[in-house]
Amino acid sequence: MILFSWNVNGLRAAAAKGFAQWLATCGADVVGIQETKLQTHHEEEAPEASGYTARFVSSTVKKGYSGVGVYYRQEPIAARSELPDPRFSGEGRLLHLEYPAFHFLNVYFPNGSMNPARLEYKLAYYDAFLAHAQALRRAKPVVACGDFNTAHTELDLKNAKSNTQNSGFLPEERAFLDRFVASGYIDTFRMFEPGAGHYTWWDYRFQARARNVGWRIDYFFVSEELRPAVRRAFIQNEVMGSDHCPVGLELAV
Repeated sequence: MILFSWNVNGLRAAAAKGFAQWLATCGADVVGIQETKLQTHHEEEAPEASGYTARFVSSTVKKGYSGVGVYYRQEPIAARSELPDPRFSGEGRLLHLEYPAFHFLNVYFPNGSMNPARLEYKLAYYDAFLAHAQALRRAKPVVACGDFNTAHTELDLKNAKSNTQNSGFLPEERAFLDRFVASGYIDTFRMFEPGAGHYTWWDYRFQARARNVGWRIDYFFVSEELRPAVRRAFIQNEVMGSDHCPVGLELAV
């Protein structure tokens, strides 16, 4: 089973830059996308792809903000949106598809750089997400993908020392990823690539992408039970259309 995740930074903008063509040729069974920036009444305008069904959850609190979606070939057993904690409903940040072999969680975590209140919200969202994943995991394994909005280690961004005081690389944000891993979730990319220089997001300014001055903040995690099923995990940094690029995972399920 081939899975992809991609923060498209506006689905309609990505569609104008070749998203549908990429989707038609990527060979995925399931594709989670983040930051669609759709409103509910715009979801019907999303690009179509032969053989795929699309499902979305959009922000109800702010126009042109957040939002996630999933394109899938195999109909899930069930589909749910948002975390069960009502504090985190309304921003369109989570789509959960249940399949026979695993729970698929496509998530767009909050950005904490706007102000201290948003950083607090981000950290609380992290805690609520981990609790939710652990509850689901009692029944079957979990695959969690999306834009986590945090680089985990110094290997995961180009300029670590100059970003230690910036949201996205703060100690308290990185501590969540430490705790997530300690709870039994595996960063699948690191199963295959231990080195530096592999990124999934680049600032639009300063020719950052051309210079590969980036951050790895988009991930595929699997719960420990799925470790034997992981065949490969990869980054498609050659794919344009957003300030992020797609990341992929192949599972033998």
